[in-house]
Amino acid sequence: MTYPLTAHLMQRGCDFLGSEHAILCGAMSWVSERHLVSAISEAGGFGVIACGAMTPELLDAEIAATAALTAKPFGVNLITMHPQLFELIEVCVRHKVGHVVLAGGIPPKGSVEAIKTSGAKVICFAPTLALGKKLLRSGADALVIEGMEAGGHIGPVSTSVLAQEILPVLADEHLVFVAGGIGRGEAIAGYLEMGACGVQLGTRFACASESIAHPAFKKAFFRASARDAVASVQVDPRLPVIPVRALKNKGSELFTAKQLEVARALDEDGIAMGEAQLQIEHYWAGALRRAVIDGDIEHGSLMAGQSVGMVTQEEPVAEIIAKLLAESEAALGRR
Repeated sequence: MTYPLTAHLMQRGCDFLGSEHAILCGAMSWVSERHLVSAISEAGGFGVIACGAMTPELLDAEIAATAALTAKPFGVNLITMHPQLFELIEVCVRHKVGHVVLAGGIPPKGSVEAIKTSGAKVICFAPTLALGKKLLRSGADALVIEGMEAGGHIGPVSTSVLAQEILPVLADEHLVFVAGGIGRGEAIAGYLEMGACGVQLGTRFACASESIAHPAFKKAFFRASARDAVASVQVDPRLPVIPVRALKNKGSELFTAKQLEVARALDEDGIAMGEAQLQIEHYWAGALRRAVIDGDIEHGSLMAGQSVGMVTQEEPVAEIIAKLLAESEAALGRR
């Protein structure tokens, strides 16, 4: 099947990514690993490995394993606050990874330059127009604007508002991908018409046949509606806790307790703020693993975007992408 109207609007994004379709897969820790990433790239999208809390050695093995499964381009998502960020960048450079996505905060000094030494492209998240402009001036090759409807770590503004604020100003001269709450092709068509060069989806791919997520994790997604995906609460204003959107369960309460524990450590043990933040991040990595790998859907973290209500069955990645493109094409054809 060809999708000429959608392909025309995605052309800049495809040229940049080197993929057939400008559909990025969001980096979901424990889910976006070699099997899902290679399947998305093989199906014409652009898979992205979620490095998360991996050590450089683990990332090295994951990139090699993914490259063994696909010759198509794929990227790597690195968390800017990772204590070994520059060693992780070295691993990406050594493997000649073509695109590195920097997430979780403003890239530290020298990180963008370090990635570009190998000719790789840098993609950054821009939660505001001002920060988007700053990141582009600092060397970012493309931006992802992600709204609060997304799963995992989120900002305070909805995708539709971010798109209206940022696309008219930046999309003519720069590459901007839209993410957050996208579950159908009609939404993709709308953002492409507004000037986006492509889109990023995570939740829609989390339960693909090729996803290694535990069957219990997938079933929780199939049962959920949009209103079940709620944002975590910040207990102590001193703690730099970025809210996380996940399906409400016992794990949500456990995270509140974890924040109280870390806040007490700030007061009583005098731990540094950076250490406090890392403890929170490590908590999420462990809680997510419990749900995705072990299938503990009560106490683990079921990170999901509000588009989860549109995820109703296990489907191969190729079918998901074909459906999204067909819906986008039909919507553009009706214009």
